[in-house]
Amino acid sequence: MRYIIHIMFAFLIVLTGCGEQKEAKASQAKEQPELLFYVGITMVKPMTELSKRFERTHGVKIKILQGGSEDLYQSAKNSKAGDLYMPGSLSYRTKYLEDGVLEKDAVFVGYNRAALMVPKGNPKGVNANLKVLLDERYKTVLCNPESGSIGNETKKILTTAGIYNDAMAKAVYLTTDSRNLINAIKQGDADVILNWRATAFWDGNKEVVDVLDLPEAIAPKSVLVLTLLKSSRHPDTVRQFMAYATSQEGRAVFHAFGFLNDDELARFDTLSF
Repeated sequence: MRYIIHIMFAFLIVLTGCGEQKEAKASQAKEQPELLFYVGITMVKPMTELSKRFERTHGVKIKILQGGSEDLYQSAKNSKAGDLYMPGSLSYRTKYLEDGVLEKDAVFVGYNRAALMVPKGNPKGVNANLKVLLDERYKTVLCNPESGSIGNETKKILTTAGIYNDAMAKAVYLTTDSRNLINAIKQGDADVILNWRATAFWDGNKEVVDVLDLPEAIAPKSVLVLTLLKSSRHPDTVRQFMAYATSQEGRAVFHAFGFLNDDELARFDTLSF
């Protein structure tokens, strides 16, 4: 009988230990913040790298929802969930700041520029001139201005040049974002596109496209910012991430993906958002 009691006592100890371990793991999982970032496709690569590093050092989980800047904003607005918004252009913050979704908190992380892109080696000898978008010798694909940030930027640039309607009408088709613009060249649908410049320097893209830079007067710098969402349940943690993204290490990551030019930083650090 005493032997049976000892066995039962030992069994209870094991069960108690297992229960405590499960409770500890559950408590640990419960305490680990989970953040949701809305990130425009053009910025996904550097933001993914920064998120992985931040997860390791801060014990959080970060989920990145990627897409066109307008679509992402509407998702954040309708779902009333999420922690951080990073569109492909400052114009989205300016446009929606009074909409009740975005906080005043925002930090500058770099800039991008639009540029013409052609297949590697420029086999058709396309010139760095917006008028090529009207030339019947070249197939063109452009971004829908109602979807991605590059579409919005395309509308601005072509409207200023006085060729917006004609260029849009001539395009083989309109697509949704910078990734699909690159795919149009990869698939042979386009001889020339207008896209965010940084995307041409990524692995998988730099092997297939060349950049035809436009003058800054035609394609000005587009400022990139991170904005805290009012729906965030972990605003302090998000602010820590924002501070990290603007640190020397964070800026180096953006620069590695074609976004930052150290010579330009001083000109934007005092920018009023």
